[in-house]
Amino acid sequence: MEKWSLMTITVLLALTVRWTVSLSSYSGAGKPPMYGDYEAQRHWQEVTYNLPIRQWYFNTTDNNLLYWGLDYPPLTAYHSLVCAYIAKLINPDWIALHTSRGYESQPHKLFMRTTVMVADLLVYIPAVILYCFSLKETSTKKKVSSALCILLYPGLILIDHGHFHLGLALWGALYLSYDWDLLGSAAFCLALNYKQMELYHSLPFFCYLLGKCFKKGLKGKGLVLLAKIAATVVVSFAVCWLPFCTDVEQIMQVLRRLFPIDRGLFEDKVANIWCSLSVLIKIKNIMSPETQLKLSFAVTLLSLLPACVKLTAQPSLRGFKFALVSCALSFFLFSFQVHEKSILLVSVPVCLIINEIPFMATWFLLVSTFSMLPLLLKDGLLLAYTVTMLAFLSVCTTSFSILEKTSAEDLQLKQFSLSLKGYASWFKSFPKIVRMLFFLSLTLMAVLSVMSATVHPPQRFPDLFPLAVSVVSCLHFMLFLVYFNVVILWDSKNSRSQKKIS
Repeated sequence: MEKWSLMTITVLLALTVRWTVSLSSYSGAGKPPMYGDYEAQRHWQEVTYNLPIRQWYFNTTDNNLLYWGLDYPPLTAYHSLVCAYIAKLINPDWIALHTSRGYESQPHKLFMRTTVMVADLLVYIPAVILYCFSLKETSTKKKVSSALCILLYPGLILIDHGHFHLGLALWGALYLSYDWDLLGSAAFCLALNYKQMELYHSLPFFCYLLGKCFKKGLKGKGLVLLAKIAATVVVSFAVCWLPFCTDVEQIMQVLRRLFPIDRGLFEDKVANIWCSLSVLIKIKNIMSPETQLKLSFAVTLLSLLPACVKLTAQPSLRGFKFALVSCALSFFLFSFQVHEKSILLVSVPVCLIINEIPFMATWFLLVSTFSMLPLLLKDGLLLAYTVTMLAFLSVCTTSFSILEKTSAEDLQLKQFSLSLKGYASWFKSFPKIVRMLFFLSLTLMAVLSVMSATVHPPQRFPDLFPLAVSVVSCLHFMLFLVYFNVVILWDSKNSRSQKKIS
């Protein structure tokens, strides 16, 4: 009973923080003609309610795709349609065709914020609570602490959208932890049909389930399980895409909207390798979009291989969670058409392992929020950014005593350290070095945050601070990628866990 009381308080605190932040400004407020992401969400409600399904993804006189045209899979459109029906009951002007463009009012802002809160309450928050309760060999205090830290993660609170697809993916991981593989597959298919960026998580789901089938034997139970999973995937996709299956052109148009090659390698000042390299090499100028696509695909695939091969050969839930982090981070750093907010797709899997490596998880989650600083400043969220970052750091430090969890064993690097016998003396001072780097990182992020908010850049370099934030964040992410892959490849616990599966 006590754990439910504590968890209830945790959820209420998380909701209070979310609602308080929602009182701040939003993306594109009062900035015509395009406004921002807030207007995009409203416009999709306008389009889905007023136009027939066959026109949702096509450029027509009533649907100008250059003005926030739908570019997400069908489930996003269906969700917008449900919200539109509710909006119509409250105030038809909010979704009136053409005349509602750029609509802004306090009642409408309240409605839009409420739709996000409801989505969180129905999908994301229950998944977090149940996941934390499912943690094995973990005390009640640690389960509640994990939930509190996950729900107070600033990145998800500050960014202007519901976390429907992240919640669905989290449900998929939760189902897999209970060996409910078909439900896990269905939940992930729904997540993928809500946002195509869920491809970041697709390979760990695929490799874990395939490895599980291999272990069960492809001539017996493994083959039956594989067939059931395949049927679940086909049925899930068929249900989501059924209204668009009237002709091939409909399907192709939706796919063209989901994967627009002409947008280029990256957007704005995203903290990935391509944006950072552009400081020295203008890749967009020397390569065609097709060549950029091939290069990013090849590099992404190479960076994914170690974690995916290990997970397929030795499937375990622990390995699955770490592979989710590693693969998503590889996609963010090296793949094509990455947005700043895509780092959230890495952050959610990191939240899943915050109870195992609290120090590194906290560090990563702080850097991930910092990497979105230019976007947050543009939306007028400096105060909310500062308060939520400090609160999150305080909660994690108090809940997990992260500064005391910096030994090689605490960071899951014991096996790796044993393989470096010649450097054993260096590992004795490892905790001090890690703590020093952590404080150096925090100081650098704090300085750049203050300078970005208060100092005007030189006229010659108007993007100096956003670019500095991106490069510094990218360097952090590269080191984190190496770290997570080392943990995966030298993890002996995976071997023990996968014996249970077989």
